[in-house]
Amino acid sequence: MVKTVVSVGLPVDEKLQIRKQTLEAEEHDGKGKRICIVTGTHGDELEGQYVCYELNRRIREQMEHLKGTVDIYPALNPLGVDSITRGIPMFDLDMNRIFPGSEEGPVPEYVAHRIMEDIRGADMCVDIHASNIFLREIPQVRVSEVTARDLIPFARKLNIDYVWVHGAATVLEATLAHSLNMAGVPTLVVEMGVGMRITTEYGNQLVDGIFCLMKELGIWDGETVEPKRPIISTDGQVGFVNANHSGIFLPHVDHWDSIHEGEVIGEILNPLEGRVEEVLHAPCDGMVFTLREYPIVNSGSLIARVLGGDYR
Repeated sequence: MVKTVVSVGLPVDEKLQIRKQTLEAEEHDGKGKRICIVTGTHGDELEGQYVCYELNRRIREQMEHLKGTVDIYPALNPLGVDSITRGIPMFDLDMNRIFPGSEEGPVPEYVAHRIMEDIRGADMCVDIHASNIFLREIPQVRVSEVTARDLIPFARKLNIDYVWVHGAATVLEATLAHSLNMAGVPTLVVEMGVGMRITTEYGNQLVDGIFCLMKELGIWDGETVEPKRPIISTDGQVGFVNANHSGIFLPHVDHWDSIHEGEVIGEILNPLEGRVEEVLHAPCDGMVFTLREYPIVNSGSLIARVLGGDYR
């Protein structure tokens, strides 16, 4: 059943509407657990759109196995999705920096408040993001040190490749995930793929994992895959590679490539003068889990992240 979470009037007789799909067990008694799948907070992150479609489709084909409630929110920022804009058009705001919002605040804060109230009380939330148009990420879950102990057991069920435990100082208090975790709703942040694109391989992998998580919670009793065993690391195990010159980035490695310290990750080229401006090297032994997708770079641009140590 499609339900409206919030509807706000806009100029010229338009409306900002956020809607969700609610799928409930055929014998719904109000006692089953509830999981929320949210995406589209940033309008240029589209990987979650396919996940919502595929999850919706698979559940509908096997409704007899659904034992709780699944709420699917495909677009928390529908204006951004429609206009391929990362933030909220007209308001020039990053929606993931205004939670938990305010009932008495301006439109974006009011919308954020209504979203929070709608999700509040759920037993689990999966907040799906893609990278931006500049970087490609392997499927991963990001959690803070504060919530890691509680969330990592759930993250292990999501069939993803990597769990990155961030230092507490890197957690932004105004994000949806942080606000929900503080409100008692365990929330996992998934990052995968690249902005403005859909990687069906990653989407199918995550959907398989969501079914595993649902089974763990008692929301699903159908067949599921055996989830992957993710690599788990902290900030201290991640090496960063940034450009020191502007130009065109030409990678020499791919995602998941194992590399050694000093190995060439790529080059920054100068098309005008026909020369190599910079050769970029791996900061440590490890695996490339973030890699520059958009080739135009400036000094300081992030090129890659390398998971160091014995990550296997």
